[in-house]
Amino acid sequence: MAPRRRLETMEENRGKLIAAGRKAFASDGFAAASMDELTASVGLTRGALYHNFGDKTGLLAAVVAQVDGEMAARARAAGADAGDEWEQLLAEGAAYIAMALDPEVRRIVLLDGPAFLGDPSRWPSQNACLQATKQTVGKLMADGVMKSADVEAAARLLCGAALNAALWVAASDDPPSTLPKAVAAFRLMAEGFRSGRR
Repeated sequence: MAPRRRLETMEENRGKLIAAGRKAFASDGFAAASMDELTASVGLTRGALYHNFGDKTGLLAAVVAQVDGEMAARARAAGADAGDEWEQLLAEGAAYIAMALDPEVRRIVLLDGPAFLGDPSRWPSQNACLQATKQTVGKLMADGVMKSADVEAAARLLCGAALNAALWVAASDDPPSTLPKAVAAFRLMAEGFRSGRR
């Protein structure tokens, strides 16, 4: 097989496995998902999974990165319609928290992700979110909308608050009732960063 075609096949297989993993992890959960059924559903073998991801946990990491990246994009889209940059920042956080009600997000990113991949703040997808928040926070501070503080510290606290609120909603016994409390507390905490200058 020509090297270019081989690379295309590998990318195709990787995409198929991520799609199959996403479907299986969302419906059955990571622990219950069968590698044999997952790989067979896309006409591949366990060997293809091992070759592309190392193991089932590696596949979960790839699926979490994909879903978490989509969450960040959805949050940015929600923020884009929220008015000024301050309201956009708050709307992004609230939208991220609200995604805890999405069954796929809840199961894959907020329940199984931390359980099997460890601390979400160390995930590459969360680091990308942090970098974007740092840029926004830096601009808001420069414009006098936010109080002067260490930009990274403020961004980490805002990102961490949204993430932890989403984790709380996802793990609660009654996520729909927990969500408004989590969003209200997030907004109240964020207001502490806001400058008195409008």
